[in-house]
Amino acid sequence: MTDPSTWSTHAAASATGAPLGFVLGDGIGCIDLDGCLDEHGIPNEAARTLLAYYEGSYVEVSPSGHGLHIWGTAAPQRGFKRMWRGQRIEFYSQGRYITVTENVYQDGTLAPL
Repeated sequence: MTDPSTWSTHAAASATGAPLGFVLGDGIGCIDLDGCLDEHGIPNEAARTLLAYYEGSYVEVSPSGHGLHIWGTAAPQRGFKRMWRGQRIEFYSQGRYITVTENVYQDGTLAPL
């Protein structure tokens, strides 16, 4: 998925019905919070803390419907996975493909991550 020869435009991919995604880099990063939403779409405590910290950032519900992607700007750096307050947090800002759902959880901008 990170091979540029396989990439297409948003319009072309949308026309096929294939899932959309974005290869992180060029100043764009993402925080991935898996399993942070309950069956009613309510975030757990750790996710609520991060959402408050990144208030104003664009956030989407992940493809599973139980996670969140916090999108923003970030310098290219090595990604990581960590546990914080019982929540697994992943951060990536280069060479990683992230599915784009366009299922907006929190409307906002690409703020610094």
